[in-house]
Amino acid sequence: MPTYPIELVVLALAWSAYFVLHSWLASLAVKRRVALRRPGWMAGYRLTYNLLALLAIVPLLYWTHRLRGHWLWRWEGGWAWLANGLALAAIAGFLWSLRYYDSGEFLGLKQLQRRQQAAEDQEHLQISPLHRYVRHPWYSLGLVILWTRDMEVALLVTALVTSTYILIGSHFEERKLLVYHGEIYRQYRTRVPALLPRPWRRLAKADAERLMQGSIERQRNSPRRS
Repeated sequence: MPTYPIELVVLALAWSAYFVLHSWLASLAVKRRVALRRPGWMAGYRLTYNLLALLAIVPLLYWTHRLRGHWLWRWEGGWAWLANGLALAAIAGFLWSLRYYDSGEFLGLKQLQRRQQAAEDQEHLQISPLHRYVRHPWYSLGLVILWTRDMEVALLVTALVTSTYILIGSHFEERKLLVYHGEIYRQYRTRVPALLPRPWRRLAKADAERLMQGSIERQRNSPRRS
């Protein structure tokens, strides 16, 4: 099925709008405004946010699939083994990393259970083994999966917009983390790269544990948040 340039432009704008809205709703400014005006809504804010993100991305994925055009490149032979191997390793890394996340907090179930009214996250800084190499391991793994696929025009548009969002979105996410964790996160950021691992900039396990303990103490000594 032929893909027309205008369709690709609209697809790019649709993905851009999705990511802008996604970041805006996750911003501390918006959450603080909601907490100030409607504190009772904060308990279900994270869960609602996740559900809306999931529902909104389904038609975009379907549309991307529907617009499939001619192939720009396809991995073959040894390159296909390498590309698929990297993608499988990234998926495995993602699944393995789940054990280091508080799923109830991530999904928004704990916020609902404790009837949270604060805009700020309640967790201390978590540094998993992957976080000792990059500050945003899920973003890094996602980029590996995305760019090891056979590429056609609609998927390329999606990949470019998504990659741009990851680069920009990670910057805004770190601004929130600096608010939440202060100097602890600032120290962590100077030691570990954002997305691309570098052997000479990894965080030792003992240093990771020290920073996490410092985050726990900082949270314990900070004013109680409901």
